[in-house]
Amino acid sequence: MVDQPLDETILPDGAIIETVPPAPSSLRAFWSAFSENRGAVLGLMVVAFIAFLALFAPLVAPHSPIEQFRQFVQQPPVWAGGTWQFPFGTDAVGRDVLSRLIYGARISLGIGMSVMLVSVVVGIVLGLASAFLRGVVEVVVMRVMDLVVAIPSLVLAILVVAVLGPSLLNTIIAVTVVYLPRYVRLVRAAAIAELSKEYVVAARVAGVGKLRLMFVTVLPNCLAPLIVQAALGISDAILEAAALGFLGLGAQPPIPEWGAMLADSREFIRAAPWIVTLPGLAILVTVVAINLMGDGLRDALDPKLRRS
Repeated sequence: MVDQPLDETILPDGAIIETVPPAPSSLRAFWSAFSENRGAVLGLMVVAFIAFLALFAPLVAPHSPIEQFRQFVQQPPVWAGGTWQFPFGTDAVGRDVLSRLIYGARISLGIGMSVMLVSVVVGIVLGLASAFLRGVVEVVVMRVMDLVVAIPSLVLAILVVAVLGPSLLNTIIAVTVVYLPRYVRLVRAAAIAELSKEYVVAARVAGVGKLRLMFVTVLPNCLAPLIVQAALGISDAILEAAALGFLGLGAQPPIPEWGAMLADSREFIRAAPWIVTLPGLAILVTVVAINLMGDGLRDALDPKLRRS
C-alpha cells in the first residue's frame, strides 16, 4: 500500500510539523480501486447504457415491439440495404427488430435483477440461519442445497418450469431455485468465518440478541463477496432465462425476450441472418459487460486483490 504524503506546517520559530492528511472516504477509495480496472469501467458504462434503454424503452424505441408491418416483412437492416425506418430490419412477421431488442433489454435485465434480489434475500436468511443455529437446521438447509447443486442447472430449470408451466414469472422462480445454493453457501461460509472474531465475541458478551447479531453485527462484514456474486449472478440468470426462452419454456410470444427471439428466428438463419444474430449479440454484450463489472467489483472490494 502506498504511504500517504505528509503535509508540512512551518511554525513561527522555524519548527516543522509533519501531519498525515485524513484518509479518503470509503466510497472514494472504492471508486479509486474500481476505476483502475479499465475493463470494469467499460463494463459499467455498457451496463448503464443498456439499463437506460431498458428503463426508458417506451421513449427510446421507435415502434411498439408487437406492432406488425406486413408490407416490410424481413426488411434488411440499414447497413444491408434497408431503410432508416427500421435500422435493424424487421423479423418474419414485420416487427421492428430494434424495438424488440430495446424492450427485450427491459425483460432480460428485469429477470436478472429479480433472480438476484430474491436469491440474495433468501440466501442471506438461510445462510445466516445455518451458520448461527447449526445442528438440525444447518444439516437440513445444506443437504437441500447439495441436492439442488447435484442436478444440472438447465435440467433443474426445465423441471421446475415443466411443473409450474411456461411463463415469465415461472422462469424467474426456476432460475432462482437453480442459483440459490451459491448464495446460501457463500453467506454461511462468510458468517462462520466472522463468528470466531473478537468483535462478535464482544457483542455476545455485551448481551446482543441473536437476530441483531446476525443481521446488524455479522451481515455487513459478509457483504463484499456477496455483492460480487450478486453482480455476476445477474449475467448467469440472463443466460439461463435466454436458454429457457430458446427452448420455448420461458417468456411466451409475443413477449420480446432475447431467448424467445432467438427461438422464433432460428429457421431464418440463412434467409434473414440479422433476425437471429442481433438478439445473440445483445445477450453476448450484456453478459460480457456484467462480468467485466463484476471482476472490477471483486478487485475493489477484496483487500487481497486491491492494487497498491
